[in-house]
Amino acid sequence: MAQYLPILYAIAALGGLGILFGLVLGLADKKFAVEVDERVKAVREAVAGANCGACGYAGCDAYAEAVVRGEAAATACTPGGAKTVKAISAIMGVDAEAGEAKVARVRCQGTCENVSPRYDYSGVSSCRAASGIAGGPNACEFGCVGLGDCVAHCAFDAIEIVDGVAVIDDDACTGCGMCISACPRSIIQMLPKDQTVVVMCRNEAIGRIARLQCKTACVGCKRCEKACPSDSIHVIKGVAIIDETTCTRCGACIPVCPMHCIVNFYERDPEGEAAATAQAELLNPKEN
Repeated sequence: MAQYLPILYAIAALGGLGILFGLVLGLADKKFAVEVDERVKAVREAVAGANCGACGYAGCDAYAEAVVRGEAAATACTPGGAKTVKAISAIMGVDAEAGEAKVARVRCQGTCENVSPRYDYSGVSSCRAASGIAGGPNACEFGCVGLGDCVAHCAFDAIEIVDGVAVIDDDACTGCGMCISACPRSIIQMLPKDQTVVVMCRNEAIGRIARLQCKTACVGCKRCEKACPSDSIHVIKGVAIIDETTCTRCGACIPVCPMHCIVNFYERDPEGEAAATAQAELLNPKEN
């Protein structure tokens, strides 16, 4: 037994030191503890919680801390919408209103049927990678590549690739804008949700070339420009651009477009199309 005494003493000494260090650390933790503002937790619970970075901060925790420090606005969490703005305003005791609801629009109709192929791409499934090889696999260098970089970056599962083109679900889109930075072609645009009349093309090639590249490419004919009663649409660099601040959503530009590249997102039903056509004919009567 005597030969084990040194070992037992060593174990007891180590145990005592462990207890002592534990007490010291516990006291130090209490003495030097940093008080956490309860509002940080409350703000964190009020935000969308997607850690998407749309607010400009590394994540929801960083954003909540910035709000409490007075460095970030209560309206910066776009995915949270009006509900989040209202909650954060109440927590911080400030008056803030949510901005105009916005959604992302993919301005392209270059489906597999519409766009002409340039070559078969079998590399990395990345729009950015494919775009860097001879301008991309599609003839149109301005259109959707369709390999899903935007899908991978969407934290809300609001985007899918349909027939070679990214399609965004308006109801699921929170307007965070992460897909915009992911798109190498810059064809995704953040627009007010009520801006339903959209030119679904960004092809800046001259008319005859654009027509060869895609069946629904804007050819810069200016018929929409002439038909618009509010002077809200103009052809710039060969492609029609709508001024969302003056557009009245009348739809007069839709039926006059020979390439069918102007659409109304909320009036794609027969009744809506008929109404748009009737209004266009009223505003632009045909000559006998």
